[in-house]
Amino acid sequence: MNYKAPNHIAIIMDGNGRWAQKRGLKRTKGHQKGAEVLKKISEYVYDKKVKVLSVFAFSTENWKRDKEEVDYLMDLFLKAFKKNFDVIKQKGVKVIFSGLKEKLNDKVINAMEKMTEETKSNKNGIFNVCLNYGGQDEIVEATKKIAEEVKQGSLDISDINNEVLNKHMFNDLPPIDLLIRTSGEYRVSNFMLWQMAYAEFYFTDVLWPDFDEKELDKAIESFNERDRRFGAVKK
Repeated sequence: MNYKAPNHIAIIMDGNGRWAQKRGLKRTKGHQKGAEVLKKISEYVYDKKVKVLSVFAFSTENWKRDKEEVDYLMDLFLKAFKKNFDVIKQKGVKVIFSGLKEKLNDKVINAMEKMTEETKSNKNGIFNVCLNYGGQDEIVEATKKIAEEVKQGSLDISDINNEVLNKHMFNDLPPIDLLIRTSGEYRVSNFMLWQMAYAEFYFTDVLWPDFDEKELDKAIESFNERDRRFGAVKK
């Protein structure tokens, strides 16, 4: 079987808290380990000829968690932005962020903007970090932008199509080819709903802190075994 790299892989990185609790540790230790895994995977995935990696770092619903855990996650993001992306930058990968800035503190926003600015000219791939993100929110925000353009007269209703809507999302990204969710859960949790219209799903019982390069290879191997028809019938 010839190797075919998914152009866009998206990952729901689930199971950090359960990984820690199984070991009698605080949930924050699971997030710390999860960040280490993300660093490894984000450095490895582009060696597999993948062009776009999207990861679900923090959802709009995650604010419901204990304040201590949320505060820890925000500090962890800052540390990761400062230390963990050097290899990504060296590989020539552009770092972008999808999500709402409201509720995020200034330090996190400034770190995001700095990372975006430093990598904006990179051409070897895209690393899309979904932070304070919700798939339904993204579609609502895109709809508001389009409605405003129609109201101002810069866009005609008859010209609205899939391409126009995609360009008004948080970022103009290609469709997801492979969606990976760890920890044994079988749901998409409001993640990149527009972009995953024809994605192949790969669910694994492995908790995110135990996910490694071999597990990613398994997911890509599974993708290569799929018969992708996009609604058509092969003759």
